[in-house]
Amino acid sequence: MQPGEISGLRYQAPADQQYLGHFSAMQNNMSTLHINEFLRPITHYQISPPFNEFPPQSSCFSNTSTSDEAEEQHLSIIDERKQRRMISNRESARRSRMRKQKHLDELWSQVVRLRSENRQLIDKLNHVSESHNRAVQENTRLKDEASEIRKMLSNLQIDNTYNTLRD
Repeated sequence: MQPGEISGLRYQAPADQQYLGHFSAMQNNMSTLHINEFLRPITHYQISPPFNEFPPQSSCFSNTSTSDEAEEQHLSIIDERKQRRMISNRESARRSRMRKQKHLDELWSQVVRLRSENRQLIDKLNHVSESHNRAVQENTRLKDEASEIRKMLSNLQIDNTYNTLRD
């Protein structure tokens, strides 16, 4: 055996049965392998089996199931979004009803306060009106009394003038 030759090729056969025929045919065709002079002679060369890194869904045999699963997942996402939107809308409507109820309560408390204030103002107005009416009546009475006193004074003066003239 020459330093640049390999007498045999050893490899690790893959566990998957579909590749066994392919690798045994390859072994029969390659009895010797000539390597470049720059490489040292290799007495045992092993080939690792290829790793299947494809997800099981991406197989060409399950193309329809993949599209069905993708469509189902898409519909699931849409349903989830609709569900979240529905929950969000319900919560928003609940908050809106609460704000509306709070506003209505504030308006009712304002109505009660304004009615009470109105009642107090009406009572005060009635009191002032009664006081005004009493003042008007007293003013009328005082005017009448003043008029009578003037008449009496006038009569007294006339009598005094008559008595003075008589004397």
